[in-house]
Amino acid sequence: MKSFKILATVFCLFALCLLVVPTVTADELNRETVVTFSGPVEVPGTYPQVLPAGTYIFEIMWNQGNRHIVRIYSQDKSKVLTTVMALPNLRLKATHKTVITFSERPEGQPEALRAWFSPGRVWGEEFVYAKPRALELAKEINEPVLETPVEIAAAPVETLQTAPVEAVAPSGEPVEVAQVVEPPPVVAALEPLPKTASSLPLIGLIGMLALGAGFALSITAKRT
Repeated sequence: MKSFKILATVFCLFALCLLVVPTVTADELNRETVVTFSGPVEVPGTYPQVLPAGTYIFEIMWNQGNRHIVRIYSQDKSKVLTTVMALPNLRLKATHKTVITFSERPEGQPEALRAWFSPGRVWGEEFVYAKPRALELAKEINEPVLETPVEIAAAPVETLQTAPVEAVAPSGEPVEVAQVVEPPPVVAALEPLPKTASSLPLIGLIGMLALGAGFALSITAKRT
């Protein structure tokens, strides 16, 4: 009889778990991150756009496939300092801390913001610079840099969402974007369900069946 009660309880708990719909918090979606720079840092935008040493907030405001739009705010988030494009890029190992990488510059010049990795993620944000500045950076650091022909600082978000992104080599020649970033693997899209289809009725049905089975077992146990 005791085993019947335990089994009935398990069925009830299983039903309740099925009826719980997982949610994602806003912070998980936009990855809002507080970043503190110990020295001046150049960021994509109106050139030259240099942030003095201090604390800032990074946030993803738009995320679709291999194109992300990132906003950098003042510490109290009262002012948008710049809105820039970024492409997903892979690092070998995730860490429990926020990681910001820079492109090394000649002595006496501020480091240039290159990528932002959120805690626990192997995919980060590789920033895109406006074409003229990207070419200068590529020559200075002797590495390819992501570029766009769009004037980042003046472009509306809708333009940044579809603006072309390329990579420029130190020689000034265009190169494959894959030489700068390693994008996430492409996952084949599944055939979309009709708009009227929903998994909630199925979950509810399974839950009701599980609850019914639990009550039936409980009644059986009592009669036994």
